[in-house]
Amino acid sequence: MTTPAPDAPLVFPSVAFRPVRLLVLCAALTAVAVALATISGHAMIGVFFGIGLGLGLINALLVYRSVTSITAGANPVKRKMALNSATRLLIVTAIGLAIAFVFRPPGIGVLFGLAVFQILLVVSTALPVWKKIRTGDPDDPADDPAVGAPNAAISASRADDMLKD
Repeated sequence: MTTPAPDAPLVFPSVAFRPVRLLVLCAALTAVAVALATISGHAMIGVFFGIGLGLGLINALLVYRSVTSITAGANPVKRKMALNSATRLLIVTAIGLAIAFVFRPPGIGVLFGLAVFQILLVVSTALPVWKKIRTGDPDDPADDPAVGAPNAAISASRADDMLKD
C-alpha cells in the first residue's frame, strides 16, 4: 500500500543555505543596479530592484525557518509544508505586486529583483551540491567547505531517521 502524497513524510537532502553570502551578493547587486540605473537616469528602478532582492532574501529565510521547524516535528507531512509555502508565496507576491503598482513605473524593479534573487538562490544552493556530486562522497557534508557549518544544512540522515519511525 502506498502513502497518499499529501500525508507522505518529507525528505530533504543536505542543502547548503548560506544567508550571509546571499546578503552580500544582494547588497553588491543592489549597488551595481543603483549605479547603472542612476547612469541611465532612473535611479529608483535600482532601488526597487534592491527591495525585490531583499524580499527574496526574507522569503528564503522564512523557507529555511519553516523547513527546520516542520522537519523537527514528530510527524512532518507534505501538506503542512505546502500550505506554509503557498501562504508565504502569496504574501510575498502580493507585496511585490503592490509595490510595483503603487510606485509604477520604477516599482517594476521589485519584480525583477525577486526574479533575480530566485536565480541566485538556486545557483548558490545547486553549485555546492553539484560540486559534491562530482567529487563523490555525497554523504559527508562536513568535509566540504562550500556546505559550511553543520547547523547550516538540513540533514538527510535526520530525514532518513523520520522515515524509519
